[in-house]
Amino acid sequence: MNGNVPSPTGSDDQAEQRVRLGLRLKSTREYLGLSQQQVAERTGIVRSAVSDIERGMRRVEVMELQKLARLYRLPASYFLDEEEAADAGEHALAGLPRTGRPLSEGDRIEVAKFIQYLHARRQAEEEDGVPRPPLGPEGGA
Repeated sequence: MNGNVPSPTGSDDQAEQRVRLGLRLKSTREYLGLSQQQVAERTGIVRSAVSDIERGMRRVEVMELQKLARLYRLPASYFLDEEEAADAGEHALAGLPRTGRPLSEGDRIEVAKFIQYLHARRQAEEEDGVPRPPLGPEGGA
């Protein structure tokens, strides 16, 4: 396999992972209002490669994923999460202990409120079957 096009004899699991990753990257890009060309210009990844990655037709290299995650202001772990209902906010919160600075009491209260919001949002998605867009870079829905 050349890494650019899924092999007909390749692993279906790998193809599914590429498609899931691509869809998550595409939905995040669209939510942020970025074109593929803007992503290409800001990351140095060729526009056609961005398109192929989003369609699951090409593997994403580690450095490319890091650039995309940085641009989208989300942890790379969110894009790699195998759960269909992965939540960007929960992945961002998972990195809080590594920030190197303890949170104030007020910040902890805000984080707890946000976690409650995320749980309510996920429950609403499950009840009505309508996925919500990922969180934006400022943490709003």
